[in-house]
Amino acid sequence: MIPTPAEKSPLSLLRDHLGWAVGAAYLAAATVSAPGLWLRRPHTIGDGGFLEVALRTPHFLLSLVLFTAGLQVPLHELRALLTRPTALLTGFVLHLVAPLLIIPGVAFALHRTPDSDGGSGLIAAMILIVAMPVAAGATVWTSRGEGDQPTTVGLVLASTIAGPLTIPVTMTALCPLLHGGYAEALSGAARTAGHDFALTGVLLPCGAGILARLVLPGRPLRLLLGAAPPASLLGSLLLTYINASGVLGPFLARPEPVLMAAALAVAALVCGLSFGLGRITARVLRLDRSSGASVTLACGMNNSSASAVLISTALPDRPHVLLPVLAYSLLQKVAASHVVRAGAGKRARA
Repeated sequence: MIPTPAEKSPLSLLRDHLGWAVGAAYLAAATVSAPGLWLRRPHTIGDGGFLEVALRTPHFLLSLVLFTAGLQVPLHELRALLTRPTALLTGFVLHLVAPLLIIPGVAFALHRTPDSDGGSGLIAAMILIVAMPVAAGATVWTSRGEGDQPTTVGLVLASTIAGPLTIPVTMTALCPLLHGGYAEALSGAARTAGHDFALTGVLLPCGAGILARLVLPGRPLRLLLGAAPPASLLGSLLLTYINASGVLGPFLARPEPVLMAAALAVAALVCGLSFGLGRITARVLRLDRSSGASVTLACGMNNSSASAVLISTALPDRPHVLLPVLAYSLLQKVAASHVVRAGAGKRARA
């Protein structure tokens, strides 16, 4: 029996209205940003001696979200990919190639605007988001509508495992599109992103979750699996609030409508081109509807939380660069909802 809205748990209701929840996090960041700004700063835990540890809340929350994502990976479903790897390989290659096809064209258009730095801030933001692995949230969308769940899980895992190599390579390849301090900052971040961020901040937490699923006995694993969905969702929303607090509060105190419009326009353009490229590729290769939806999501959905954390490290003095990342984060959820619902609607009519 399908539960009615009155019978659904608070967690189910929150997942069903995730877009509204993200919007509420943005609104909270814009109106009550002080707690988020406090959480963005490093805090020392310990007695000041050997056991003293610097806690960075955004890094901790990102690790929590990625650990729970790894923990919830249904490894037994991945065996089916060995017999039909076309969609997996297509999605993975497209995820790597799409930034190299899309970002130069967007950069060329921005360089022709009157912006003093040729739109380098907006381009830097887009580079940092398209270089990230496939968002773990893509599996949520395929489970709610049209999509091949094993393929989507495989794409999230493959892009995460390859992240320590692909993230710095993508950033390095696109850095020449930037001017001034942005080029220098991103070039420096690219040199350290493979180990300091992609390996320790992205791959290891996800791998730890997968390992925990493999080695933990039944009861502890069931308890952990029960706690994983709410921890992941709440951690993701808190991370969204913290990241947004670094830009929305100060931005609204001194609003720049032109910058806001440009951030929305560029994020919408890159997001639309990414999803469009995924859909066109799926049709050209004549993938079935569910596999095509997974390939489209892999091309358009990137781990925006990871890119926001990396921006706070690579460009701490330029918080406005987070604006297009926040816009992309929301827009990719809207686009993903359209992809899976459109596919599910076609299947129902058939």
